[in-house]
Amino acid sequence: MSDLYKPFDEQTTHSQNEEPIKPNPFEQTENPKQKPRKSAGFKSFLSMITAGVMGSALTLGAVTYKDSFDFLKGKPNADTNEYLNADELAASIVPTSNAGNTTVSLADIAEDASKAIVGIVNYQNQSNPFSGAQGTVQSGSGSGVIFKVDGNNAFIVTNNHVIEGATEVEISLYNGEKVKAEVVGADALTDLAVLKIDEKYATHTLEFGDSSGLRPGDQVMAIGNPLGLDLSRTVTQGIVSAIDREIAVETSAGEWELSVIQTDAAINPGNSGGALINTSGHVIGINSLKISDNGVEGLGFAIPSNDVVPIINELIENGKVERPYLGVSLTDLQEIPSVYLQSLPENVTDGTMVSYVEPNSAAAKAGLKQMDVIVAIDHDVVDNSSDLRKYMYSHLSEGDTATLKVYREGKEIEVDVNLDQSNSNTN
Repeated sequence: MSDLYKPFDEQTTHSQNEEPIKPNPFEQTENPKQKPRKSAGFKSFLSMITAGVMGSALTLGAVTYKDSFDFLKGKPNADTNEYLNADELAASIVPTSNAGNTTVSLADIAEDASKAIVGIVNYQNQSNPFSGAQGTVQSGSGSGVIFKVDGNNAFIVTNNHVIEGATEVEISLYNGEKVKAEVVGADALTDLAVLKIDEKYATHTLEFGDSSGLRPGDQVMAIGNPLGLDLSRTVTQGIVSAIDREIAVETSAGEWELSVIQTDAAINPGNSGGALINTSGHVIGINSLKISDNGVEGLGFAIPSNDVVPIINELIENGKVERPYLGVSLTDLQEIPSVYLQSLPENVTDGTMVSYVEPNSAAAKAGLKQMDVIVAIDHDVVDNSSDLRKYMYSHLSEGDTATLKVYREGKEIEVDVNLDQSNSNTN
């Protein structure tokens, strides 16, 4: 059962512009203060190293039905022409108070909210290694929230890791009915996805509340399907333990720091994509992950509603989240033995090394080279690849020019890069 708790299911899905993430063959055996001769074969290793992995105790709450499943490359594409009227479809945040509602019981709130909570089953193609026959198998399950009905469509928000790699997605409704869903769009870095079903199946929706007003101690409920659909719409109660937590996660699109709400409401595998609800009955978070380790209890995390809404609106409008694209694969210096870093000045201990430059990319056009070490972007310090990615995605857009501070063969240089737009979530 412990294999269920691997972060992001150790998935291997990659988009068309993304370099596959490969195992890091390096093992730190050298004394960092020593500077042995550089191995001539270092470049041959660069294509095999990654940006690192997170601790195994941090887990996502999707139920996995196979201990180690290789996710299929690619995911369903949305027909974005269907979502041009984004203003009508947009999810919104309603003013809310979490000071305590004495006129409506928590049971009434949970009963009403549960009608908009769905179960989600991820089906994937699998080949029989003996017969060669192919078939669709149930790979995992999670939860989702119906948040919008527009025209003939009802829209559901869930976690990306719940539906990633799926060839077919099935929705289990409040009344037990099951229906196929279409993936409108998904974003690996923020771990969010939007699905749609026929509006006739949606009898209830939930509104998003304003997560910016949350305080530690506010009462909340988590509603979802822990351990699968047999325990569907389980309600757990707790409080907001902390706000504005930054949790490092490893996604199929690379490392990212996810801003989350911490809660002690029980969140288990299968709760992913379900709702964290305040005492006004509004969704103030989408449950995403928990800490799972011996002796650890009550450490669950949800993506704040104020972060969820702009992402799902962009997914409805474009089918994806558009971000600036550099076109490199990176490996952090902390993961590279000192034997390969002897050309760097002794005071350069942090940064991220270019292990691959995509031909015709923004990086290639700017002259970035393999083994360049990036230590700053626009004078903002870069300690690792996550720092670089977060700065780009938070402060820059397609067409912007960024100035990278780089060490090349021990010499400090600056490289101006005109950023492209990517269809993926890579660097």
